[in-house]
This record gives sequence, C-alpha cells and structure tokens, in this order.
Amino acid sequence: MRVKTFISALLVMLCLSTFAQEEEVIEETIEEVSFIGVGDMMLGTDFPDIKYLPPNNNPLPYVQEAVEYLNDADFTLGNLETSLLNEGPVVKTCEDSTKCYAFKSPESYAPVLKTMGFDFLCLANNHIRDFGEKGVSSTKRLLDEEGIAWAGLLEQPTAIVTTDKGVKIGVAAFAPNAGTVRITDIENAELSVKELKEKCDIVVVTFHGGAEGDEYQNVTRETEEFYGEDRGNVYEFSHRVIDAGADIVFGHGPHVSRAIEVYKGRFIAYSLGNFATYSRFNVLGVNGQAPMMKVYTNKQGEFLRGEIIPFKQIKYRALKYDNKGAVIKTIRNLTFTDFPEMNGKLVINDDGKFTFSE
Repeated sequence: MRVKTFISALLVMLCLSTFAQEEEVIEETIEEVSFIGVGDMMLGTDFPDIKYLPPNNNPLPYVQEAVEYLNDADFTLGNLETSLLNEGPVVKTCEDSTKCYAFKSPESYAPVLKTMGFDFLCLANNHIRDFGEKGVSSTKRLLDEEGIAWAGLLEQPTAIVTTDKGVKIGVAAFAPNAGTVRITDIENAELSVKELKEKCDIVVVTFHGGAEGDEYQNVTRETEEFYGEDRGNVYEFSHRVIDAGADIVFGHGPHVSRAIEVYKGRFIAYSLGNFATYSRFNVLGVNGQAPMMKVYTNKQGEFLRGEIIPFKQIKYRALKYDNKGAVIKTIRNLTFTDFPEMNGKLVINDDGKFTFSE
C-alpha cells in the first residue's frame, strides 16, 4: 500500500514538473506581442433624435469591414466617446449651445463592441459624463458584463488585462475633463505608470488630449488650449510617461490623425483621429480618415515594427478599408514635418508598414 502511494506521489510530481517545463517553454517562445489602437468611437446616439442611430438600430453593419482586422491582435484598444444608456436625462450644459454635443448610445451596443474585438476601452474623455452618473454607471456595468476592461475615471484610473499568450498588460488612461484622471497632472501619471510597471509585462498609456479639428493636426510640443480649456502638452506628457516606464502611448481627442514617433525604443501615436463615429461627427476630408494602428513589441515592450491600416468613414454608410491609403500619407507627412529627427530612422512605406532603426 505504501509502495502504491509512493508511486502515485512520484507520478504526480513528474506531471507537475513536466507541466512547469512546458509553461517555461511557452514563456520563452513569446517573441512578440501585437497591439491595435484606434481613436474615437460613437456608434450612434438617440439624443437629441433617434435619426442619429444606424438603420434598424444596429451599428454592426457600419463597422463590419473592420471587425476582422480589429480581432487580429493580442490586445485591441479604443476610445468610447459616449455613454451606453437606454433612458436618462442629459446633464451636459454648454455656454455655446451650437457647439454642445451630448451622446447616448443604446445599451444593446455593448455586445457589438465585444464583437469588434476590444479588450480595453478608454472612458477618459469629454462625453462619458454627458448623461451624468447614471450614464457612467450603466456604461461601466455593461462593459464589465462583456468582459471589456476600462479605465480613466477617478474611481478606476488603470486596468490590467492578461492576453491569451499570458502577457500581462497594464493600461492607464487620461483626459483633461472633470471626473477623469487628468492629463495635466503629469506627476500623477508617472506614479500610475511606475505602479503598473511593477505588476505588468507591458504598460500602455492612452490619452484624450490636444486641440480639436483639422487646424490642429500638428504636435506643437506646447500646452494646447481649446475653447479656453487646457488640453495638455501631449508631447511632454508622452515622453514623461515613457521615461516612467510606459511602452506604448496611444493618443486621441483632436478628431484628426497626428504624427507618430519612436522615443527611447517605445512607440507613440499622438492622435488616432476618429474611427467609428456613425453620426454627429464631422468626417469630411482628414476628419474622415480612420487609422488602425498596429504595433508589435517584444515582451519587454520594446518597439519591433508597426503598420498603419488605412480605413475611412463614409458618413451614415460605412467604415471602409481605404485602398488609396490616404491616412498613411497624412501620418507620414505629419511625422516628418513635426519630428524631422525621425527622418532616416523611422521608415513608413506606402503600404503603411513602418520600421525604426537608430
């Protein structure tokens, strides 16, 4: 009886040892991690009128062409520029009513965001509180139910997501707006990044910042204001969070694309523009260019290579792959205008693929 017990114990130990070795092999073979970042999304709003909702109250056909691409990454991130709420009073007020927009998307849109492949959604922006705490609470609950991580509000500044490969991704989100983690408090941002770096393999920072519109495509390297609001110095912010330990920075907020940069071997996209905004957004010209930024890093977060996947929005019709690659040209021109030091180091090909070498 003792012999049988001993043999059983020995077999268990051998199995555990083999499993541990297999885990170690899997750990060692993770050579790269892929990330996709996109900008602002508002898939339709029933405020102020249901005419701003897509046909049959179903946004999936509008974004369908992008779904396959969005799901083709280890980690996919976007900015949700609306609350998910069926019924509730608007809370947002503006001094100038002609420039006041409030968004409320039906709660049934949450599963669509899951189908689109999002692992994380930024709630740090100027529209998450359009319908007050009721809208915020509903949005958080629905994203939790779908298994989509979120962050950027004072009650939850950061989030941690473990990929299917077992890579632990820490995400911190920032904006200049009330109730969000402030992009203007860079020292606090540095602390958040340092804390995440101690717990995670790779740290991603996403921010909603910078002035809005096609007049503001350039990274000024200075503090930006828009309608009297401090929208942060996105250049200083991005560099300092990388100095603190961030590996990728995905920006949004200006509603147009901006330059990209590789700083200390880490990737920065200063604005990913609009991505999926069915209504109430200007999508003419550069405002309609919808880049999907795909970035590959090693498990330490060091930049390996990337790709600008070009989409465009046709208002009320579809989010379409752009065979002409307009946004690739836009981002390339802005990058070498705003960051001439990237010339000869960062190579952006006509097909959107890009590499970096010192």
